[in-house]
Amino acid sequence: MTIPFICWHFLLEGCYLIGRHSRRSSVSSSSSVTTFNFFSRVCHFPYLSFISYNQNIVLKVFLFNHEIYRGRSTVLLLLAIGLVNDIIQSLKGRGCDLMIRFGNAEIVIQELVKEVKATTVFAEEEVEYNLRRLMNVVQETLAMVAFEDQSPRILLWNTPFYDTKNFKDLPESYHDFKKLKLPISPPLLPPKLPDLEVDLAWGPLPTLDDLKEFMNDSLGKSKDKWTSMKNTSPEDIMQKDQIKIRNNLIQDLGLSKLAGSRQINLDDIVSQNKRSEGTVFLTQEGNSVRRGTSAALNALAAYLRYLEGTTRYEWQEVHEKLRNAESREGASFGALFGSALHLGTISRRRVHYEAIKYEKERNGGFLSPFGYSAASIAAAADTVCSMEWYWLLASRSQKIDDGKFSIRIWRWKGYVVQYTVAGHKGPAILLVHGFGAFLEHYRDNIKGMAEEGNRVWAITLLGFGKSEKPNVVYTEILWAELLRDFIIEVVGEPVHLAGNSIGGYFVAITAGLWPSLVKSVVLLNSAGNVVPGYSPMPLPQERRNSWAARLGARLLEFYLRLGIKNIVKSYYPNKKHRADDWLINEMLRASYDPGVVVVLESIFGLNLSIPLNYLLKGFEDKVIVIQGMKDPLSDSKSNLAKLREQCKGIVIRELDAGHCPHDELPEVVNSIIREWVVAIERGK
Repeated sequence: MTIPFICWHFLLEGCYLIGRHSRRSSVSSSSSVTTFNFFSRVCHFPYLSFISYNQNIVLKVFLFNHEIYRGRSTVLLLLAIGLVNDIIQSLKGRGCDLMIRFGNAEIVIQELVKEVKATTVFAEEEVEYNLRRLMNVVQETLAMVAFEDQSPRILLWNTPFYDTKNFKDLPESYHDFKKLKLPISPPLLPPKLPDLEVDLAWGPLPTLDDLKEFMNDSLGKSKDKWTSMKNTSPEDIMQKDQIKIRNNLIQDLGLSKLAGSRQINLDDIVSQNKRSEGTVFLTQEGNSVRRGTSAALNALAAYLRYLEGTTRYEWQEVHEKLRNAESREGASFGALFGSALHLGTISRRRVHYEAIKYEKERNGGFLSPFGYSAASIAAAADTVCSMEWYWLLASRSQKIDDGKFSIRIWRWKGYVVQYTVAGHKGPAILLVHGFGAFLEHYRDNIKGMAEEGNRVWAITLLGFGKSEKPNVVYTEILWAELLRDFIIEVVGEPVHLAGNSIGGYFVAITAGLWPSLVKSVVLLNSAGNVVPGYSPMPLPQERRNSWAARLGARLLEFYLRLGIKNIVKSYYPNKKHRADDWLINEMLRASYDPGVVVVLESIFGLNLSIPLNYLLKGFEDKVIVIQGMKDPLSDSKSNLAKLREQCKGIVIRELDAGHCPHDELPEVVNSIIREWVVAIERGK
């Protein structure tokens, strides 16, 4: 039996199509395999239409891969299972079926390729490092398979939101990108997918218990313990110190709000789901839209028509959720539809198409040059356009090497986060930048430390640089939880954690709340207070940005763009040339990114009330403070005096530098950190 096409879906599912070429195919006269990504539906793939046109046999396969599902929340697993069921029903409605498999992608795909003698794999292009690495492993595995002296090949394809043909010509500035006025591709009609009438084991749709058991068997106890740490909220940790904490500070559905997730009770989720059959949401309390494209599109229609009012119960429910989730203007769309977009229940193109179609309905078939006629339409259209921009930036970074570092992409709760890594052996070090900076601010530290026998990671935090800037309320806890999850998911072992400015405060929170993830702390002119005679303090309440914060962010944006060069140079009192054109231009570039004003609003809401001496309690002998004594943003002498008094055992190094000693005196700081890491490692 020879079947040419396998189509495979990556992240939370793996979908494959296997089919036989007809003679009219222009790809090849031999058999082929096609793979596609999890984050889009069958009806959204131009290449799938091409495949269905050129093949007379198509087999659809869905792969549950433990590497991809590792660390996913119970809610996300429920949504994924429901989405697979939705795909099955959709395919059956067109006379097809879906094969379901469990296991490692490279093994499962190799076995299928051998069984059906497929010779080409068409795979959707990915930006996330783990998925690209997985594709490389699959390709290496397929290289060991040969039919008629030819190994199966992998060809990449994508489904562009914008008509972008050449990434080299793509401007890195969103301000310049908008001037191109590229057309947006509409969604496609579902293609006709001929079925495969052969005797194969199709496999049943797993239950939630089946998927949990598969994951537990694959992970092992040590990894499972680390992964479960992500489900422990900062509240639960600080309750050990008799702190009164609001139960709803961190929502249990981590995909719809970026504030972490409490430990989820599986029975509660399942029982809530059973009680919620009449709702468009997965649970009555949460914001995640129910499984299935039809439910998501129904909720989207209700969201867009918020101003119209309705007598339909499920639409009234959407409107109520919208009001409750509107922590700032437009934030409700990501809160309600973030998981649906992340999973591929609906595509960005479909959301934009529906938003524009409704806008034209409201305006007699026209689009106003002065903006959208309803805030809900603007929220939907702006969110998906923003998501696509950061995907383009991420994709460009994978295709064009125009910097000192090899950029990798990690997705945190669906959002694009950039990072880099250098070094192949030695202790793990993670570098965290300050407000308005990015991983390249450690331009002369990353490789320097790696060459001294360390493995060095540097991350661009959510909201900065070329990482995504979603419409959420940014808090110090959010950024600390991002660091926690990065250590667990990407580094995979305890790290020496270093942070500059506000990044130092995020580092201190991470070390204080999850000390098992951190070997030592390096504070480089860190933000944060020292409070003598402190007592355990509650975490800050859930915050909503005020009109004053929004106004302040707009004014700050204008001020920074005008004066960024002089401001940054003041941070380098002895070596102003280090505040060079590249650094200034990259900060200016980021200031035009969609969502940057939302990030600036956080300046007016960041809460530094948890003192450094509280966070570092019990950690003092593993903390080194590297302080530029000419910092224009703080009183270095006073701050160090308080730290010496309240944090006995910490090591302090005073440098003749400003606010960014790591970039002003990189060789000196590299040497200090290298000696520090060696000393900590010897003392383990």
